[in-house]
Amino acid sequence: MKNNNKLHIALLFGGNSSEHDVSKRSAHNIYDAMDKDKYDVSLFMFTKDGILLGHEASKKIFDGVPEDDIIADEYPKIDMSDPLAPIKAFQEVKDIDLFYPVIHGNLGEDGTIQGLFKLLRKPYIGSGVMASAISFDKDMTKRVLNQAGVRNTKYLLVTPENRKQMTWNYISERLGKSVFIKPANQGSSVGIHKADDENSYNEGLEDALRYDFKVLIEETINQPQEIEISILGNETPRASKLGAVRVPATDTFYDYQNKFVDASGIVFELPVVLSDELTKEITDMAINAYVALGLKGLTRMDFLVDKNDVPYLGEPNTLPGFTNISLYPQMWEVSGISYSALIDEIIQYGLAEFERNNQIHYDFQELGDEHVGQKKYNN
Repeated sequence: MKNNNKLHIALLFGGNSSEHDVSKRSAHNIYDAMDKDKYDVSLFMFTKDGILLGHEASKKIFDGVPEDDIIADEYPKIDMSDPLAPIKAFQEVKDIDLFYPVIHGNLGEDGTIQGLFKLLRKPYIGSGVMASAISFDKDMTKRVLNQAGVRNTKYLLVTPENRKQMTWNYISERLGKSVFIKPANQGSSVGIHKADDENSYNEGLEDALRYDFKVLIEETINQPQEIEISILGNETPRASKLGAVRVPATDTFYDYQNKFVDASGIVFELPVVLSDELTKEITDMAINAYVALGLKGLTRMDFLVDKNDVPYLGEPNTLPGFTNISLYPQMWEVSGISYSALIDEIIQYGLAEFERNNQIHYDFQELGDEHVGQKKYNN
């Protein structure tokens, strides 16, 4: 039963993306940081099949019971002939004040879950349907960034339809002899490869096309620094201090393994010391991109800075990780906002955006009788 003095938060985690386990770790940290004097929290986990489990089952998984054991108990209770079966667990709780998705990757960051919240007419944290979808798609993100004048790496787009034309010779003549291959709609370095010759290009492209029908081939930045910045807010967003990710020289790039599994060889510099000019340029680029993409609530922006101190915006992460390794909350901590206070702000921005959207009016006009003009057919 809801305590009327508290907000009832539905914390969603899991999902059917490659970042399922990352989401579980993030949700744990967010749950622990939530002020329980302010919030009642119900847990809902999406399985790897995309089926939503209710609070009791989700809580057991949250507390360490093997996920497969819980799923084996819960799935026989679900009537899969019901078209609403994947989300039927939401019926358990009827007084949710706000949805807090911590679902990384597809379904969570691509606008899908945001569309469900909109249909349910409930507030939620983070960006809306369109901004989430565009920002999750690396190709569409670059189109918006280019229109807004925000510097990013040059790229070519490969699809199953044009793949035969996108040979290594064609690519290397336009982007150079070293490129990165990235599925357009994946996160956390999944399906990403570096290619330096025809064989590595063909092998990397083959793998990337397993994860998406759109694959970006990007130019390589010379001796890059990886710089990250956290953004917080709605119409007037603000930026944190900058952080740097120092990847060992033996690693090709900041991949899934050292992001979430073993970061022992990574050095995180918080805040990173850069020139005032470069710091301002990165901050301005991040804020401009945030506004151009229509983002709300929170986002982490990832940059590459070349050896000449020229920054390139890599991509936005609209529901950034909150694992012990994740830099989004850490960059705010070194900027003066505690973990718990950060969660409070994110929730308040979600409520404010919901109220703002409720001010939009819709007019409905009855059509009455239909009057059709004369049709003239030309043989």
